[in-house]
Amino acid sequence: MSKLDRRNFIRKTTLAGAALSMAPMVANSSGRYSERPFMHQYMGDFAAPKLETVRAAFIGVGARGPGHLKFFADLPGTEVVAVCDLYEDLAKKWGEEAKKIGAADKRHQDIKLYFGEEDKWKTMLTEVKPDVVFVVTNWKNHAPMVIEAMKNGAHAFVEVPIGLTIEEMWDIVDTSEATGKHCMMMENVNYAREELMYLNMCRLGVIGEALHAEAAYIHELRGQMEEQERGTGSWRTYHYANRNGNLYPTHGLGPVAQYMNLARTEDNFGSLVSYSTPARGRKLYAEKTYPADHKWNQLDFKGGDLSTSIIKTNLGRTIMVQWDETSPRPYTRHNMIQGTKGILAGFPTRVALEGGIEGVTENHHQWAEGEQLASIYEKYDHPLYKRLNEAAKGSGHGGMDGLMMYRIVECLQQGLPLDQNVYEGCYWSAVSPLSEHSVANGGMPQAFPDFTRGNWKNTKPLDIIS
Repeated sequence: MSKLDRRNFIRKTTLAGAALSMAPMVANSSGRYSERPFMHQYMGDFAAPKLETVRAAFIGVGARGPGHLKFFADLPGTEVVAVCDLYEDLAKKWGEEAKKIGAADKRHQDIKLYFGEEDKWKTMLTEVKPDVVFVVTNWKNHAPMVIEAMKNGAHAFVEVPIGLTIEEMWDIVDTSEATGKHCMMMENVNYAREELMYLNMCRLGVIGEALHAEAAYIHELRGQMEEQERGTGSWRTYHYANRNGNLYPTHGLGPVAQYMNLARTEDNFGSLVSYSTPARGRKLYAEKTYPADHKWNQLDFKGGDLSTSIIKTNLGRTIMVQWDETSPRPYTRHNMIQGTKGILAGFPTRVALEGGIEGVTENHHQWAEGEQLASIYEKYDHPLYKRLNEAAKGSGHGGMDGLMMYRIVECLQQGLPLDQNVYEGCYWSAVSPLSEHSVANGGMPQAFPDFTRGNWKNTKPLDIIS
């Protein structure tokens, strides 16, 4: 063997050996090691038996919980049966508010209140036996609470993210399948006007074949650090300090994933790579805002100010996902979907189509935006938005919260599949732990687990609900 051939042979076998030795580590960090055999009912298109009256308990009424409680309580055929929070004043306040909402028709008048110890919610589940539980707590409690709720016979609805680790997400999937109970992550952005219209346009083929998307949650929230004893900042600040990746991917990712029919018939999540910028903003903010001996100045902030991930789907399509709650810049979710015939983008809302838009633009080199969008809204506004917009007004986040809650109750009362299934909640949330693993390993690709165990191929795309 020549020296050159021998050198190439050694190089190739060394690289192959390195790849083989690396494979288990990559697989473990991605969550592949956690895949489990399917032994229960598949929940992709699952429709639960109808609930004429939806009896609900709420865990967490501090930040987002009150909005969900108020809109739920105002819907016909609902009954608030329990309110649980760590703090007595919050549990009592929102229990009384629900009673006021239902006073006219004598609903929500027998509400059990639970507060104090950390695990009071467990007592609530066993004593009250609600039909559904809304979990609106700090992130670490999401998975344990929805799992226990389902085991106690309730459908579970949870704020984002659905869980923090791949293992938790598998436990959620297994429990939902074993109990035949819904577990929906309440991704409210999927119910915003622009996102619903773009979903409708994608389903109608307006932009042709979707090839690439961009999603983000860029929202400067350093002010939450003022919430030091109670509130979001009191626990979320520690996540910024101790974790490095995309900690909040679902607001941007959820809508574009449904545009692309991911985990539904066409395609599914394949892998991602992720990088973070240096961590600067939180430390500088703490130094500027608080005394040197303040607890925030004792933290070593490890989470990069801006996280960027690239997801590759099974078909080779791509999604850029960004997250930044630190940098001084305007809010954006990007909300961009690129197809073979045009592009839809957000912040601001704008559309460009090959050949132009009749009466608006001459070609795809020009955006239709601002007042030019009137004809596009008229033609493509989602029928669900047209039907429910007035009813949802004033419910929070421009009405998307109310529209989401209306649909949850409607689906439960009519025995329909939910608009977001348990697997979607897990795929969208999985970006967080996978991005952390990728960042920690120099951008190494991380494979998504198949939470559906192959059943996504037979799951119907989300209908354009009228």
